[in-house]
Amino acid sequence: MARTDPKRDVVIVGLGWTGSILGIELAQEGLDILALERGEDRSTVPDFRYPQVIDELKYGIRFGFMQKPRNSTITLRRTLEEEAQPMRRLGSFLPGDGVGGAGIHWNGQTWRPMENEYRLRSYVEETFGAEIIPEDMTIQDWGVTAEELEPFYDRFEYMAGISGQAGNIKGEILEGGNPFEAPRSRDYPLPPLPQTTDALMFEQAAKAMGYHPFPRPAANASAVYTNEYGMQLGPCNFCGFCERYGCINYSKASPQTCILDALKRYPNVAYRVNSEVLRVDLANDRKTATGVTYWDEEAQEEVTQPADLVILAAYSLHNVHLMLLSGIGEPYNPQTGEGVTGKNYAYQMNGGTTLFFKDVEFNPFAAAGSSGISIDDFAINQIDFAAEGFIGGSYITAGQSNGQPIRGIALPSGVPSWGAEWKKGIGDWYGHSMSIGSHGSNLAYRDCFLDLDPTYKDRHGRPLMRMTFDWKPNDIRMTQFMRSKIEPIAQSMNPDSWKSSYKGDGARYDIRPYQTTHNVGGAIMGTDPNASALNRYLQAWGQHNVFVMGAGAFPQNIQYNPTGAVGALAYWAAEAIRKDYLPNPRPLV
Repeated sequence: MARTDPKRDVVIVGLGWTGSILGIELAQEGLDILALERGEDRSTVPDFRYPQVIDELKYGIRFGFMQKPRNSTITLRRTLEEEAQPMRRLGSFLPGDGVGGAGIHWNGQTWRPMENEYRLRSYVEETFGAEIIPEDMTIQDWGVTAEELEPFYDRFEYMAGISGQAGNIKGEILEGGNPFEAPRSRDYPLPPLPQTTDALMFEQAAKAMGYHPFPRPAANASAVYTNEYGMQLGPCNFCGFCERYGCINYSKASPQTCILDALKRYPNVAYRVNSEVLRVDLANDRKTATGVTYWDEEAQEEVTQPADLVILAAYSLHNVHLMLLSGIGEPYNPQTGEGVTGKNYAYQMNGGTTLFFKDVEFNPFAAAGSSGISIDDFAINQIDFAAEGFIGGSYITAGQSNGQPIRGIALPSGVPSWGAEWKKGIGDWYGHSMSIGSHGSNLAYRDCFLDLDPTYKDRHGRPLMRMTFDWKPNDIRMTQFMRSKIEPIAQSMNPDSWKSSYKGDGARYDIRPYQTTHNVGGAIMGTDPNASALNRYLQAWGQHNVFVMGAGAFPQNIQYNPTGAVGALAYWAAEAIRKDYLPNPRPLV
């Protein structure tokens, strides 16, 4: 069976961070809006109630708030010659499921990219010469600048109640903040979180080596806060259950705590759950979208939902999948370099060093998702790429996010991984370790991309999306460079022992162990329709009434966690739609 529902002004696909932002911004225009969410409805009460939500087995290990591969998965290959195989269990990354999406279960690190990251290719060519760019590297400029986006970062940070310390306000460098950051118009809305023992030890060691430590910007509220929508946050109580969990305390910024209850008050907004969008429907001339078709799980039927404006606000991978299925943009071809949809998929490069101290008690159970101290002395704007032999950068950081007993215990080298000696090691070392981590950029390459799998299909009979991705020598050189900077800091702290984990020469991408949920690219933005799927306002080049949100717009990955940029771009696109598009629907330039 199938049905066609009454036409709406706007249909939003996904109700996480970007869907919530676009929903409330467009609701203020009086538009008739429908949001479609593939998963369950989720609210702080009752879904994040204590103590049920701090069940580590259910949510930390069995991924209670994540998508299930039986319902939604991809296939993976590392080279063009390999045959892709389906991802049958979650591992490397964890897309969220249900209302709130990944905004439910993130830790809360909220960064702004470096100024140079928005025009990375131009910066490299102007500063070091185009000859240092590897032949297979396809980095691009974003088509928008840090200065243009600054008001929208400010808006997102004040909506989310970010805790932090500014380092550069209108060009004035401030003590205690990040001196290398792009200029901002004002300080964070809340002061930094209190710091734990490990972060304070790292801060002291970094200062002693001449570096510039600063508090990690956090979407964990350090004080009581009320945002522009009238939503209230309470101060974080350091319960240690941020990553993979909903917040029990209204302290971690999420769509639930910051937007959704305000959005639900608008009579012109509705949302439906268990409604998986199957495709964007296009007009006969394929120059506009006419709406979407989705699967109504409860009714067990396809539904055609006509709409004048389509906003793709699902997780970045799913947005790209829908574009490929719907014929939005020409699919990217790695052999010829032609096509735009699926181009420049990128991930994140990280590594770290773990330190063990017999006589230091770190109390890891008292933790917040984004408390910690970082340095940006080896950021993307602080490295001579020509001299070092790589392009990219990383922040270096220390701070504990949890002390959960199943997945939160580090053990020194030599301790067995099972049996009586393992149990003894747990007793000896729980609470006696800390880590210094590198969180770095991952650049774009000709043969790292997303397309439709020729073999495997999903439960609706649609081709699965295929990911072709592997680590490249440039990014491995970058992470080894960070290792050479982190290990001397670790040694200076005089631990009883330490061990490192960084990708080395010949490393291959392994989709099984968790790394980050920072999947970017595939629906990249830019100023050239032959090189990007979206224009600088996140509008599809070929269908002017389709806008695509999220980290899929990044032409390559930044050195930071992506949520701050995702939120700023959502507000940037929302303003363009409200002020420029709605009065005169057309391609924006």
